[in-house]
Amino acid sequence: QVQLVESGGGLVQTGGSLRLSCAASGSIVRLSTMAWYRQAPGQQRALVAEITSLGSTNYADSVKGRFTISRDNAKNTLYLQMNSLKPEDTAVYYCARDRRQLGGTLLWGQGTQVTVSS
Repeated sequence: QVQLVESGGGLVQTGGSLRLSCAASGSIVRLSTMAWYRQAPGQQRALVAEITSLGSTNYADSVKGRFTISRDNAKNTLYLQMNSLKPEDTAVYYCARDRRQLGGTLLWGQGTQVTVSS
């Protein structure tokens, strides 16, 4: 059974940084498109960043230049480095394995809370 477990969330002041981690079991992250999504209160869950099995990355316009998605293949772990954080980045952040282009679906972790104080 595939499991994604996020960690690294917390409370940070505006302008600060956090690094989120997503430890995967039952799935090899370098062989999948992996993504970070976030969901703020009262809002839809939205894509933040994704990385393909070939290493190509895409980012939401709102985080470009501030966030970096990466993976450590040896540790089978996905990361999201978040810099220059803003209050509008406050959300629950979810790790996901995305197999929609292969006719599959999104597999979600349980999420980790990120709160950016103003």
